[in-house]
Amino acid sequence: MTITESLTDRYVDAAMRTVPEDQRSDLAAELRGSIDDQIEARIADGADAESAERAVLTDLGDPDVLAAGYTGRQLHLIGPRYYLDWWRLLKLLLWIVLPCVAFGVALGQVLSGATVGETIGSAVVAVLTAALHIAFWTTLVFVVLERTGHETMDAGPWTPDRLPEPRQRGAGLGDMIASIGFLLIMAGVVLWDHFIGLVPTEPGLSFLDDGLWPWWIMALFLVMALEAVLAIAVYGVGRWTVPLAVADGILNLIIAVPALWLLAQGRLINPDFFPSIIDGADGETVQNIVATIVGFVIVAVAIWDTTDAALKAVRSRQA
Repeated sequence: MTITESLTDRYVDAAMRTVPEDQRSDLAAELRGSIDDQIEARIADGADAESAERAVLTDLGDPDVLAAGYTGRQLHLIGPRYYLDWWRLLKLLLWIVLPCVAFGVALGQVLSGATVGETIGSAVVAVLTAALHIAFWTTLVFVVLERTGHETMDAGPWTPDRLPEPRQRGAGLGDMIASIGFLLIMAGVVLWDHFIGLVPTEPGLSFLDDGLWPWWIMALFLVMALEAVLAIAVYGVGRWTVPLAVADGILNLIIAVPALWLLAQGRLINPDFFPSIIDGADGETVQNIVATIVGFVIVAVAIWDTTDAALKAVRSRQA
């Protein structure tokens, strides 16, 4: 066997390894004929047989890549057809799921009496594990779609008709994430206040009245969950609408009215909080001042948030 025949045979054999059996003989004959023709052309131009063969095989490149071109086999995990859909979905899932996982694990650890270090460690491990699972399974779904030629997500060639509708300011992904993140932080503060306390020198001294547990606090968490659902709904719609603004106003009333009533009854703020950290009558004075400020803040936040949502809904309707 000559050198030329050996190299050609090796190249054809390498290229045909990944070709389906029923196509192998035809494609091998076609490839071998193409190589022979190109070698003969180079020899006719004055090249010797060995250098001509090496030059032809070099130009053809990696035989696996050549075979993939023959059979239409993809040499990427996720191609451009699905890449943007994969990346958008992956980011959305990470932004929504990971904070919820962190909050849920931290809540469970705090309720079980774990230390601060154990709570943080468990939350970090759970978040990393959840991120790996989300990335793996989301990628796997798109790999299957890519390999099976699924057409469901293929909207065809891009046209201006596929341009997204402009989103109203305050209804984007960042706004939704900020809203949910703020609610999770506030829920964490409430739990921390009850189980650990906000004053390092007074462990267990809570700012909120202990009598609010469990029913008032559970009701607060339920309303906060509804606020998170509302934020997701606003993002899904892409703008504030009148029904969404009305729902926002109702949720603000559900929070503000009971909070003000509890504050007026002296059942919102722990009556021992400021007297415990400030000696003498000054503690009671500070307690009254803070209670007044908290009342004004509750009213101001409820009015501002309701008005802001209403104005956005009006502007959206006019547009």
